[in-house]
Amino acid sequence: MTEDAITQHLIDLMAGGHFQVADDNTFFFHGTDNKFPFATIVTKDNDFDSASNLNRPGVFRLNVGVGKETFRALFGELDEGNIDFTALDKLMPHPVYAKMYWVSVINPSNKTFETVKPLLTEARSLAIARDKSK
Repeated sequence: MTEDAITQHLIDLMAGGHFQVADDNTFFFHGTDNKFPFATIVTKDNDFDSASNLNRPGVFRLNVGVGKETFRALFGELDEGNIDFTALDKLMPHPVYAKMYWVSVINPSNKTFETVKPLLTEARSLAIARDKSK
């Protein structure tokens, strides 16, 4: 999958949401407040997040905020010491935001992206629910 293909899928999924590009990273929002994205595509390391070595040519990471139950069903009790955060095409806890139930995958293949699609739908539904509870 390419960044553009993932972005297009998310645009199609959002139906009323929007995205914002900042510093070559893409943030996907429900609603208009731009406070908390439900998914992001990150293309390079920064001062607080360099575990994935995103500065490699052609490498990007898709990040998705899922619910606590989904996160635990995917990963159980988190043991970050056994995770290679630089691995390509592997669904894993987010290297910084796992405690907030974010998952990530670097350069997902078509097959891996199919497993991520329901997570994107869940993340958007959670964002909608947060907006309604305000």
